[in-house]
Order: sequence, then C-alpha cells, then structure tokens
Amino acid sequence: MNMVVKAIPSRLLFKLHPQKKIMGMFKMLKSVNTKEKWGLICLLMIISVGILVHMLPIFWNYKTDELGKEEDIYYLWIEGKRILLGENPYARILMSNMRDNKKYATYFPFFYIMSYLTQLLGLNNYQDWISFWRYIFLVFNLGVGLALFNYFYQKRLILISIFSCIFWLFNRWNFYVTLVADIDFIPIFFLLISLFVLRKRKWLSLIFFSISLAIKQIGVFLIPLYLIWIWHSANKNKIKQLLIAIMVISSIPLLTSIPFIIWSAESLVKSVLFSATRHPDSDFGAFSVDTYIASAIPQFIGLTAKLPMLFMMSLIYLIALKRQIEIKIASLLVMIVFIDFNSVLFNQYMCWVVPLIPLAITAGNKENYVKRESP
Repeated sequence: MNMVVKAIPSRLLFKLHPQKKIMGMFKMLKSVNTKEKWGLICLLMIISVGILVHMLPIFWNYKTDELGKEEDIYYLWIEGKRILLGENPYARILMSNMRDNKKYATYFPFFYIMSYLTQLLGLNNYQDWISFWRYIFLVFNLGVGLALFNYFYQKRLILISIFSCIFWLFNRWNFYVTLVADIDFIPIFFLLISLFVLRKRKWLSLIFFSISLAIKQIGVFLIPLYLIWIWHSANKNKIKQLLIAIMVISSIPLLTSIPFIIWSAESLVKSVLFSATRHPDSDFGAFSVDTYIASAIPQFIGLTAKLPMLFMMSLIYLIALKRQIEIKIASLLVMIVFIDFNSVLFNQYMCWVVPLIPLAITAGNKENYVKRESP
C-alpha cells in the first residue's frame, strides 16, 4: 500500500476528491496485485514443468552406474574415494607433463571434500552417490531460476522475470549439464547471488563469490571486476578495503586447501594450474586463436597461449575501471571472452554465460552503477 501511495504524485492526491483518491488507489493496488499474482502463478508453473522435465528418465538415469566413467562427475566421486582411502587426489599430477589430460583433480578441494564426506556417511557406491547428488544439483538448478525470477520480480519487471526463468531452465546447455550431472549449477548459483547483493551487502557478496570459486573456479576471471567495484565504491581507505576484499574472496578456497597444502603444496598448485597449461581441446571442433598460432609457432602453448584471452579481458577491465559499463555487463563480456578465446571449450562452459544475458538487459539502469559510500 505504501509503495502504491509513494508512486502517486502528492499534488495529484491533494487535488482528488477523497472518494476518488481511495477508489484510484484501490484500483492501482488491485492492478499491481493481479500482476504479481499472475507472475507467481507463472513461476509455479515454470518450476513445476522444470522439475518434471529435468527428472525425466533420459536425464535422471543417464550413466548412473560405473559405465559413465568418461564424465567429470565420475572422477569427482573417484577423488572423494581417494581421500577416503587416505590418498592425495592431487598427487597424480606430479607424474604428468602438464599438457596431456588424464582427468586430473583440477578444482580447489571444496567439492572433493564434499564427495569424501558423502561417501564417509555411507554413499560409497557410485550409483547411490550420484543419485543423491542429482537431487542437490536439481535444487541449485531451480535455485538459479528462482534467483533470476526474483531479481527482476523485485524490480517489477514481471515479463523479464518470467523470460529469464524459462531461458535458464530450458536452454540446451542446462539440459546438457543436467544430463551429465556436472557440478556447475552450484557455483553458478553462488556467483549470481553474489552479483545480486553486491551493491547492498558487498562483503556478503564476496563470501558468496568465494564459495563459487572454491567449488569451481571458472569465475576466477571476474576477480578484477569485483576489485574494481570495491575500489570505486570506497569513499576512503581504498587500499585497505581492496586488501580486505582480496582476503575475503580467497578465504574459502584457501581454507579448504590448507590440509592439501600441508599434504603436498606442489601437487595442489600444479593441479589447479593444469587447466591453463594443458593442450587445447574443444567439444565443438572450433578451436581458439592460440591453437592456430601454435601451428606456426609451436612454443605458443600453455600459459603463453592465454595471452590473447588475457589481452581481451584486460580491455574489459579497463573499460570497467573507467566506469563505462556496469559489473553485470562486464561479467557477461568476460565470460564470453573466456568461451571465445580460452584454449579449452567444453559444453558446460556455455551454462556460465546463459544467466548473465538477461542480467545485461537492465544493467544499464542508473541505479545499477556504483555509488560511493557516504563517509
């Protein structure tokens, strides 16, 4: 009611007859509630259909036994089992050439620890383990759709909220991640929540971002954007806030890594870096520019091959530093550059772009730009 009253110019309220004022306010309130009601009905229908579709046997029963050994999720189970047996999941990298992929443990330890804990609690059979985690992945998949819906719903952009939820839950990349039961829905969820609360609760936002990185570090290239935002938003003690932000962002990956750093720091570092040094690969047969440069200059591989991608991202960081684009738009551009210029491109990477696209629709609104903190 208060929101409706505030939306009506006070001079107009003053001039209207009391009965007309009440009737006018009632009609406006009724109209708003009707839109909200239909928006919620649409959300309920979308989520219900989403659950039914994503739990179809073609998705739910896909390679739920040990025949699915080529999928990444199987090796996440294997790494958890290694921890359960007292083995270091990162140790295998020490025997590698840092080029050829042999399904090494390349994530930070967070999910490997989760894999270990769920097996410790009794889910040490792969079929039982993956069946349990499919429900978790579904919850976070739906959570991303709900988060997108709520973000635009709170802005009274009902149609965009409906579009965003459908766009997320029923796109081909989402179906693919559901099919192979990869973990991407979880870090994407925490990344989105981080972006949503950044303006109002920046330190909580950085914790969510830290959790996302700890689970799967694809969002690592967004770190400079967060630091730029912190720098712009600080009215004083910029260096101090920047250092605190760095500590908060690195906190969850670092804390979960401590046992493995003690165990073998070299194997952990090399395993995490392997994604940057490995040979190019693509699920699409479409290779990045560094692959073609390497055909003429064989030394252009590994970390050197990331120079074109890093150059393009640096341009985005510079644009953001000059306040020419908002962080959600910049995040979308960074992830697109990652997909178009990274040496490795897998189907599940596309899922990271999808939820950022609708966010860019309204990111140009003035209210989304950085505002300095009051002293």
